[in-house]
Amino acid sequence: MAELHPSARTRPSTIHPRAVTALAVTAAILIFLLTGVSLWLSYEHLHDVGARHGFASDPIRAWAWPATLDLFYAAGEVLILRAALARRLDWWAICLVVFGAGGSIALNIAGVGEGAQALDYVVAAVPPVASLLAFGALMNQLYRLLVTVDDAEMTPVTDDQEPEQQPVTAPVIPPAPTEAPSPSAVPHPPAIPVDVRPLPIVPRPAPTPALQAPAPIAYNDPRCAVIRSLYDTVPPTRPGTKTIRLALVSAGFEAPSDGSIRGQLRAEVESREPHLAQLPPAPVAIGA
Repeated sequence: MAELHPSARTRPSTIHPRAVTALAVTAAILIFLLTGVSLWLSYEHLHDVGARHGFASDPIRAWAWPATLDLFYAAGEVLILRAALARRLDWWAICLVVFGAGGSIALNIAGVGEGAQALDYVVAAVPPVASLLAFGALMNQLYRLLVTVDDAEMTPVTDDQEPEQQPVTAPVIPPAPTEAPSPSAVPHPPAIPVDVRPLPIVPRPAPTPALQAPAPIAYNDPRCAVIRSLYDTVPPTRPGTKTIRLALVSAGFEAPSDGSIRGQLRAEVESREPHLAQLPPAPVAIGA
């Protein structure tokens, strides 16, 4: 496999943002249609299986019975998405998906009956497999969207951006005197009259003690003290999740999830000092 030239790897994308948005919307519409059609076909077939095996006299239960399987892996996919956003693995959600999807596929195939042709089993298996894959693709697109929104709160700083430089002004040095003034030109202080009495000496008031610094805030979680120090920048800024995670790891703590940083640790710091939540986000350098 030929290796790309370094200039080709760093070349920016030429795809217009509107084209990217149009492709994403088109993919989402197709995924919704595929999910709906495949779920309907699978649900309809499972209804027929339930009607032939125990629910022939009760149409309501025959229509409700397929939900005991299809809703299992739908709920499991949502739980897997929630776990992925929290940067963890939920085995319970995976078991729900395996049970619901596996049961739906197995019962769709078994509902064909014995002695059928091989293509009949394939036709029965396609809708539940397609609904599982389409629902997984939909959850993946939603996960990518939420990650993009989460990263948008951090303003990246690239190498092309240079800090503004303040103009340097040279100090003004007064010119040296050409010749020393004569003693007669130096003004003498006026003479003090003899009959003037000196004013009484008034003692100066004792200096007031300096204001004591406020006592440090006692946080419920010791990691909050590390996070609070990240706000003390010039000018003050609000740190992002990536900066907080790196600071906690440098302080010797275990790296928490993004949800714990935003919903627990940073929330406790800003609940004690609400003005910190109004600060602008801190710029984070790419690759830092």
